[in-house]
Amino acid sequence: MKVRSAERISRFSSRRSSRQRETMQVCCLRRPSCIMVSAGVLSRSIMACCVCGSSEGYRMAVKGGFRLGVNTLFLVPGDVGGTETFLRETLKALADCEGVTLVVFTNRDNDRVLRQDLQGKGNVEFAQLGFSAASRPLRIILEQVWLPLAAIGKRLDCLWSPGYTAPFWAPCPQAVTIPDLQYKSHPEDMSRVERLTLDILVRMACRRSRLVFTISDFSKREVVRYGFAPAEKVHAVLLGVDQGFANVVDNEQRKVALGEYIPADTPYILCVAHSYPHKNIHLAIEAFSRLEDVIPHNLVVVGKPRRGEDAVTEAVGQLKHPERYFRFSSGLPYHVLQMLYQAADVFVLPSAYEGFGLPVIEAMMAGVPVVTTQAGSLPEVGGRWVAYAASISAADVAAEIRAITALPMEERKTLTEGAREWAAVFTWRRSATQLFDIVLQQCGEDRSQAMRDA
Repeated sequence: MKVRSAERISRFSSRRSSRQRETMQVCCLRRPSCIMVSAGVLSRSIMACCVCGSSEGYRMAVKGGFRLGVNTLFLVPGDVGGTETFLRETLKALADCEGVTLVVFTNRDNDRVLRQDLQGKGNVEFAQLGFSAASRPLRIILEQVWLPLAAIGKRLDCLWSPGYTAPFWAPCPQAVTIPDLQYKSHPEDMSRVERLTLDILVRMACRRSRLVFTISDFSKREVVRYGFAPAEKVHAVLLGVDQGFANVVDNEQRKVALGEYIPADTPYILCVAHSYPHKNIHLAIEAFSRLEDVIPHNLVVVGKPRRGEDAVTEAVGQLKHPERYFRFSSGLPYHVLQMLYQAADVFVLPSAYEGFGLPVIEAMMAGVPVVTTQAGSLPEVGGRWVAYAASISAADVAAEIRAITALPMEERKTLTEGAREWAAVFTWRRSATQLFDIVLQQCGEDRSQAMRDA
């Protein structure tokens, strides 16, 4: 590699024009000796330091900043679960990246929320498309027709669509994020028409985009396995976790706050998920029913009703003590949810499929022992710091919950401290920086060529 890089630099040095010479500079603070060169000479897809691979030098070289359009038209706040957290936290972290200007395309439902999130950021522009995304068919049509037209005058270097679908055409290179392909493995989560429509749109987005992002290596393998995109086009960028889940809250203050929602002096098991069939919320309830006479805990579930709600209702009906079951189907204020995590005795997520598993990493950051499954990306996210049920069954989930509640205090402390250290590596800053670096490397050549032609 070093020989090849040296040869490329030598060829570049002999051929560069005076304008190209101006693009050479010390690359990054991490490697002062690295030289950043124009990607048009080195490689069709690389705009980065030819020694360490960093894009930081290029960011400093781009006049006026790289203009990244963000398609948020899919977002209806409070309705899309972890995808909303992913988008909002990534936007905030991207806005802190050096050398980027965000052009955020919003709808009537999310415009106010996103403006509040990014208030005071001088490198963020907004373009509201005046419609409500609550109607999914309308959103799909306008994403294909209105969004490309709205993007024409924005001088974008790339248009990133973080919510599965993207326009058929755009006036710039495109990137799309496919968080998971759950509808392929678990078709019961959607109607046949919804599955067919989504499949067509996601495949088209992958074909039309220069870059395909996923949120885990598992999801990347899924995208490749189902033939949506070749492996070399797909990049796994893991999500982050709000470090606020680890913030210490006074026990009395927390007890008073949570006392408005649940009995403050009774230990509880927490599950956070909408009731999609693959989330298996009913299994968490069935596992709890096996332990009602053995442990003093309550069960607290936070999440909206979805297509698996009938199974949830049936499982609740089998409880001996339904008064020990608490359901918050309309969600909770974010600060209350964080405290609910922190005060839980056990967190459980018996999911059969996860593209990432954000609630698991949030529980780990909050210092709560986790019981989950080995499905999807969950082992990738939880590492060796969570308890995995031997199978996706109420009996095995109950066995792991029982084992966690019986842990000696010192073992529990070792487990939760290790889990928190593991979770602390998953930051939104790291996630956003990695995404932006890849976009720069793959789409920066177009900007470089435009600058040379200007």
